[in-house]
Amino acid sequence: MGMTPAEKKAFSKGFQAGEESVEEGLPGWFGTFADMMTLLFAFFVLLAAISTMDPVKLQEMANSEGKSLGSKIEASGKAEEEGEFEPIKNLAAMKDAMEETIEEMKKENPKGDPPIDIETSSKGLIINIKGDFAFPSGKADMKPELKTLLNEEIIPKIQLSVFQVEVAGHSDSDAMPKKWQKYYKSNWELSAARGAAVVRYMIDEGIPAPRLLAAGYGDWYPKGIDSIKAENPMYNPLSLTWDDVLKMNLTSKQKSNNRRIQITFIKPSHHDASNYMKSES
Repeated sequence: MGMTPAEKKAFSKGFQAGEESVEEGLPGWFGTFADMMTLLFAFFVLLAAISTMDPVKLQEMANSEGKSLGSKIEASGKAEEEGEFEPIKNLAAMKDAMEETIEEMKKENPKGDPPIDIETSSKGLIINIKGDFAFPSGKADMKPELKTLLNEEIIPKIQLSVFQVEVAGHSDSDAMPKKWQKYYKSNWELSAARGAAVVRYMIDEGIPAPRLLAAGYGDWYPKGIDSIKAENPMYNPLSLTWDDVLKMNLTSKQKSNNRRIQITFIKPSHHDASNYMKSES
């Protein structure tokens, strides 16, 4: 059935309006094509932004839509009465658990700073343990205080969680003194030995070896780099220079913060987390 004269007139008018909305010399379909490409570009920008988001903050946003505070308290009380513990299934829950631990430490020792702090990055949840609290200078022999902290606060949380864990040693920018170079030639060797010592201890305490990674970053990963990466996902730590490292080691406090053991609960892929939870059930 053909169009009426009125319909033909309306169609012709609409077609002409579409042609006039495109720059002269371009085909009529180009405007629609340009709009589609703009939408596709926006979609991929959004996709890239999501992939570099802090997984802990993302999970906190998701958890805010979950159970109410009252139900959480009720579940916690029930677990305590039965002598059981809820598994830690996401990084936001792990962050909450570690924040509670730090608050308890502050109450027990109001005049001193806790030996640990936490931060988040695109890699996962990071627990920093002060190196001076954990090891004697120039050595990789764990102090009793570190073993107590691991046994009471860190290892139980690893056992209740589904995450792979990296344990990394870090140092300040000071060169290795000659008296210790017969044991560790540089900060690389010392930091790696400290990371491996903590991993070995965790394995001896019952953590399955495949869940653990040992690393040593020497003096090339000052504290604060992860915070920079979290705030600016486009920051590339490979661009770090020795001058940048020295700027983060200007004060004794900075150097003390850089001498640390860094325990990272790594953001798992959905596949890995699901498999681990199935194996535990």
